[in-house]
Amino acid sequence: MNISVELTLTPLQDNFEEPIVHFIQKLRKSGLTVLENPLSTQVYGEYDQVMNVLNSEIKEVLEAMERGLLYMKIVKSDRSDYEPHF
Repeated sequence: MNISVELTLTPLQDNFEEPIVHFIQKLRKSGLTVLENPLSTQVYGEYDQVMNVLNSEIKEVLEAMERGLLYMKIVKSDRSDYEPHF
């Protein structure tokens, strides 16, 4: 089963950029399809593979932050080729 996951990571601390950059760089190296925009990062792939990567990378980034917030949305389908028609 393929899924699409949207992640928004918000460190609640002054030094917020480094954990976000490190998190995205690790996702890019995972072999999954990763797309980014200024507000979120999207990860696409097979459910078990995506969730295994996210499980370890989310734990690592939360441990690296003093305080943080992560929003995650999961859609059951690979939406990586979505293009608006308007």
